[in-house]
Amino acid sequence: MIQIGNTLVSDDLLTEAFVCDLNACKGACCVEGEYGAPLTQDEADELAHLQDQIAPYLSDEGKATIADQGAWITGEDGELETPLMPTGHCAYVIEDADKKLKCGLETVHQEGVLSFKKPLSCHLYPVRAQQYSSFEAVNYHQWDICGAACALGSSLKVKVYVFVKEALVRKFGEEWYAALEKAGAELAEKK
Repeated sequence: MIQIGNTLVSDDLLTEAFVCDLNACKGACCVEGEYGAPLTQDEADELAHLQDQIAPYLSDEGKATIADQGAWITGEDGELETPLMPTGHCAYVIEDADKKLKCGLETVHQEGVLSFKKPLSCHLYPVRAQQYSSFEAVNYHQWDICGAACALGSSLKVKVYVFVKEALVRKFGEEWYAALEKAGAELAEKK
């Protein structure tokens, strides 16, 4: 573990390789799992406020799910999350011409409608951040559906923390990321 400010960072972020391989997984992370994507309060508020502008980008089933459940829901754990369609897909997922699932919110962001690229929890993936009373744990989440991403990351020699740099900077800031980068370089020198 590495401590940066009030965060404890798993060494796996610095040692394991990862680059999403959408051609292999087809966006399985938008389907697999039992819950929607965790949302911050600001993200949930923006989704609710901009539904009329977001809706044209979504599938009919996604729009129906949001009409029925709302722009966001409160999960069993009391946290805010995206609603799921009856199929188990995130209500905000869209399918491209190649049958790959993509984040519809990212498309909306690219069009200048949303201020955020996608929910921070999705943007950070495969990194998970969990707040505790006196620190925040920052861990690498290993999931079998991401085997191709691990293989691609290994072949390209890209570590997890490098792959998710933009999201880590979004969450923790440039100074924090620079400290992580320094720790990564020091660890690489030791090997």
